[in-house]
Amino acid sequence: MKYIFTEAHTNAILYLHRLEKGFERFFFRDRKEKLLTIAWNTGKDQKVEIDGLPYVFPALSLLPLMVNNSFSFERPEDVVAWQFNREFYCIVNHDKEVSCVGLLFYGTKDVLFLRPDQQEQTSLTILLKVFEEEFRNQDSIQAEMLRVLLKRLIIKCTRMAKAQYVDPSMPQNELDIVRRFNIAVENHYRKHHDVAYYATLLHKSPKTLSNYFSLYHDKKPLQVIHERVALEGKRMLLYTDKTVKEIAFQLGFEEVTSFSRFFKKQVGQSPQDYKQKQAVGKNRQAIGQ
Repeated sequence: MKYIFTEAHTNAILYLHRLEKGFERFFFRDRKEKLLTIAWNTGKDQKVEIDGLPYVFPALSLLPLMVNNSFSFERPEDVVAWQFNREFYCIVNHDKEVSCVGLLFYGTKDVLFLRPDQQEQTSLTILLKVFEEEFRNQDSIQAEMLRVLLKRLIIKCTRMAKAQYVDPSMPQNELDIVRRFNIAVENHYRKHHDVAYYATLLHKSPKTLSNYFSLYHDKKPLQVIHERVALEGKRMLLYTDKTVKEIAFQLGFEEVTSFSRFFKKQVGQSPQDYKQKQAVGKNRQAIGQ
């Protein structure tokens, strides 16, 4: 079942997917709709593939997914998913309300699997029922009611992310710097690959950023930047027909050889070998099915 809310004068979109066997998304195929996703695995552990990489989606956990993520589930019929665009609810404009930008979304964690406790599971079940009721109430305040419910869901997920992934001793102002760094990288990684640029944007020294990140997780700021560039390179190799030279230029490399060296250091394979290996894997998987 797919519940749909649209608002013609704002182009706002909110979807609620439930018990849909064909639920998946491939960004470079479906990019006309730029949707953030919160997926909830209501069944047992299952496999999820995100940007070509396999993960275990734990039972009863939640998974925030980005606008440019491509994903598919082993058992999509067990997944409840909310999808929305910035016209429906702009998390950047409302960051003071939900504090999710750079943590829940546009963060530097590879994948966030959020594990609600029993009380939170009960709360989510009730919230889902209220969502379904509100999708059926097509009146003048439906849009505002749905936005309130979505904000509640985002806040719940953000609280879980902080509790499960952030050192509790980390002051909020330092976490905010980390979140702002994450957003800055998302906005500028195609042109700027050095920590000094982002430190200047945030009015901090590179050393200070490193200290903040040591509390947030074990990655260093430069690693965050490099992993984001490499991720986009992998996405473009997997889902577009662009040449390695075109990808290198779009990711801020003046020479294709520089990009190839960078990519091999980050991924362990040359761009050409990575694309070929992924294509062979997909073909074998299709034959097996």
